[in-house]
Amino acid sequence: MLIRLIIFVLFFIPNLLFAYGSILFDDFFLDKTMRVDYYHIGNATDEMITIDQIYEQGTWAGNPKRLLDPFNNGKYCVKVYDVASNQLIFSKGFNSYFGEYQTTDPAIAGKQRTFRETALIPCPKYPIYFMIEKRDKTNMLSPLFSETIDPAAISILREQSASEVKVYEAIHHGTVHKNVDLAWIAEGYTADQYDKFKADVDRYVDVLFNVEPFKKHRKKFNVYGVFRASDQSGVDEPRRGEFRNTALNASFNALNLERYLLTEDTKSLHDIASAVPYDAIIIMVNMDRYGGGGIYNFYAITTVHNIYSENVFVHEFGHSFGGLADEYFSSSTSYNDFYPRGVEPTEPNITAMLNPAHVKWQALLSPGIDIPTDWSKSQYEALEDQRVALRREKQEKVADLTRGGAPDAEIDAVEKDYDKKYNDIVAQIKAFKQRQENLETKVGAFEGAGYSAKGLYRPQLDCMMFSNSDKKFCKVCENALEKMILFYAD
Repeated sequence: MLIRLIIFVLFFIPNLLFAYGSILFDDFFLDKTMRVDYYHIGNATDEMITIDQIYEQGTWAGNPKRLLDPFNNGKYCVKVYDVASNQLIFSKGFNSYFGEYQTTDPAIAGKQRTFRETALIPCPKYPIYFMIEKRDKTNMLSPLFSETIDPAAISILREQSASEVKVYEAIHHGTVHKNVDLAWIAEGYTADQYDKFKADVDRYVDVLFNVEPFKKHRKKFNVYGVFRASDQSGVDEPRRGEFRNTALNASFNALNLERYLLTEDTKSLHDIASAVPYDAIIIMVNMDRYGGGGIYNFYAITTVHNIYSENVFVHEFGHSFGGLADEYFSSSTSYNDFYPRGVEPTEPNITAMLNPAHVKWQALLSPGIDIPTDWSKSQYEALEDQRVALRREKQEKVADLTRGGAPDAEIDAVEKDYDKKYNDIVAQIKAFKQRQENLETKVGAFEGAGYSAKGLYRPQLDCMMFSNSDKKFCKVCENALEKMILFYAD
């Protein structure tokens, strides 16, 4: 099968090149959305995809003038070819929960897992080849799955799947085709908390649109709050032995990381989101714990009542909307060899700097900056190691007390004690950055990024993708996010 798909792609290269300048939306698509739900199955070495269900949904949210993805980002890419002409008529890069799972110890040990995923494409008028490609270890894309889809097939579901949903239009600046459309989904809000959800949406709208480049492009966005009531507030906390019945079945401890918050129930997620047109999804969790997650062109998720929630929200949206990489390198992860040595990452804000004479963000480099850029890294690492160790110690202690049924007052006292120590270290880290004031606004190549202390570089000393210190993206991240906004919006 794979050999046949590779031959297919090679055969149609001339058509693919031709497609970039010649696609007229109305020639190939209806102004509707085709939703392809599929299963992504495998481990570190084996991988397969099988389609579950296909839906015809409401208005296509994307820009009909921009059907081909120019960003060359994401571990996977959806591609759609018109059967009659063999022309590439749509593409979109993305990352996935399964793609992260592949790099974990259980996957490497051979444990098979199954994840639900969804691809949204403009609804075709005529039969298409639906293809998913994957990057190899050198970041070259090659076919993983292909299937012919006839949009007239009676197996395609056309009923409304967004049942028992309320929609709150928080921002509306015009037609879906000329704006970025965001669906903000409620998770862990009970039926009597709809007004609270709307207030939380309003609060986080203010947060997002006070951060550049979203601030200057606010009028290019539509924001919809989409509410389906949960039976209980909050989400699952497996390490604390606490489980809740919620609309999206979200849970902490994703990939065995205590603060990694995700949902595997993407079917329910897209059922709820289908009440509105959407280019991107943000899940808002009614909870005060620290945690969240963001996967490129998949979704972002964050709790909304922690002291760091606003920062986490902006950071995770940077992942999901802009395809930005994590720039930090000291936090524990479940990944193994997430960025292979000697291979340039696809994300716009980190680099392996394989050619120091031409850095990925060369046009944004500060004049006269040293490459690589010295930033007293060893001093920062010593402080950061203390911070990470203290946070891990707190998480384990609180989890032990919770499982043991300790009184809330005792748990609160322990948390406050750890928070004081933690904040002391954070203050020391902030003071360290202030001592680097000569580098604060400089764009260079700062070693330490992408979970690696050595061999990967980030653009600036600090950024929303590096730390929780300020709600501000570095110039390279800001530039990448602006390009994404302008891709969707006129």
